[in-house]
Amino acid sequence: MKMSETLSKEEKRRFLKALEEDEEFRYAVAGLIGISEILKRLDKIEANQEKLWLEVKNLRENQEKLWLEVKSLRENQEKLWVEVKSLREGQEKLWLEIKNIWLEVKNLREEQEKLWIEVKNLRENQEKLWLEVKNLRDNQEKLWLEVKNLREGQEKLWMEVKNLWLEVKSLRENQEEILNDLRELRVSFERLTLSVEEEGRDVIRCRLKDELNVDIPLDRIWVDGREINIYGTSGDLCVIGEATVRLGVKLLEELEEKIDYIRGRKPDLLKPRMIKVVYVDYAVPSALEKARDRGIWVVKWSGDLTPRVIHST
Repeated sequence: MKMSETLSKEEKRRFLKALEEDEEFRYAVAGLIGISEILKRLDKIEANQEKLWLEVKNLRENQEKLWLEVKSLRENQEKLWVEVKSLREGQEKLWLEIKNIWLEVKNLREEQEKLWIEVKNLRENQEKLWLEVKNLRDNQEKLWLEVKNLREGQEKLWMEVKNLWLEVKSLRENQEEILNDLRELRVSFERLTLSVEEEGRDVIRCRLKDELNVDIPLDRIWVDGREINIYGTSGDLCVIGEATVRLGVKLLEELEEKIDYIRGRKPDLLKPRMIKVVYVDYAVPSALEKARDRGIWVVKWSGDLTPRVIHST
């Protein structure tokens, strides 16, 4: 019998609605038609499908993590390529260094051969040294005898040293007397220097009066702490100089420096004409030569040692 012949349209609608809404009825009907097992399997498939979707979700999340890991790996790969490049460059340097090392090894081998030759020579010389040591040992006994004699002489030296200390003591006692004599000599020298200055001023004044018909009073002056032994003026002429027992080159340089200083600081002390003069008892040859070159009149009581020159200032 066909369903269309036993059920009306209303019954069919109610039947389908019951299948849709009533699970128990649905299973009962399914059991009747032999598909209950199929429905159960479908339910399992549905449950598994949910698990699959969760797995897919986890896979997608892991995929993102994998992409991040891939990105990190690519970045590290670039760093590795840079490192590989650096290692290759370092490898080239190492090959060069190895080449240099082999050259050094070659040089060392050559040096080693020279060293072996030197060792051979040293061994030969060692035999000679042993012979020399034997001779030294033989001479050592002679040295000990010499040391014995030196020790005996040392005792005599100590006696001599003792006598020397006694002599030193005597010299120290006489030192005060020597110092007193030096003080007296210093005072005498200062007096002698003063007498040379006075004598020089008198001699130079007389010479100028007799030979140039010019009377110039001469005296000692001080310019800013600098002493001028001989100085005087008359009209347009001035005389400036020094007096000393012994004339050396240094005193001539000092005189020139004093004149230059006066020219810069006290030009009123100079006149249009000037005589540079040094009065001495004795002058070294080199000083006289320099005085002639610079036009300095060197004079002593007995006469001229260099010509007199009148300079224009």
